[in-house]
Amino acid sequence: MNPVYQTTMTSTGGRDGRSVASDSDFELALSTPKELGGTGGPGTNPEQLFAAGYSACFIGALKYVAAQQTVRLPADMAVTATIGIGENQRGKGFAINASLAVSLPGMEPSQAQQLIEDAHQVCPYSNATRGNIDIETRLV
Repeated sequence: MNPVYQTTMTSTGGRDGRSVASDSDFELALSTPKELGGTGGPGTNPEQLFAAGYSACFIGALKYVAAQQTVRLPADMAVTATIGIGENQRGKGFAINASLAVSLPGMEPSQAQQLIEDAHQVCPYSNATRGNIDIETRLV
């Protein structure tokens, strides 16, 4: 692949550290959730970052497929990504799963569902995780 865009983040300290973008425009504190044995401090965590990236990227994929199909999307559309982490039932360590709840107010449900399915085929996050983690997409 010849990337059109790429970015770099450097993390230190693991789940209780910091992450900084190479251009220094983005920096954040990391904290381990209490459910994973941490303090649940004020920082974010990798699952929240993954959820933010996936939900934003999926909206981009919806816009892409809608433009290809000359379908008008509602201005107030939203994607809520829920990322879970737990014991890896297929091997050692941990695994994640993802659920995408897509809101396309005012659209006919069968058309909205088709857009979701089409977006799931082109979204980079969906393509990167397909076959590796359990993913649910649903119209809400």
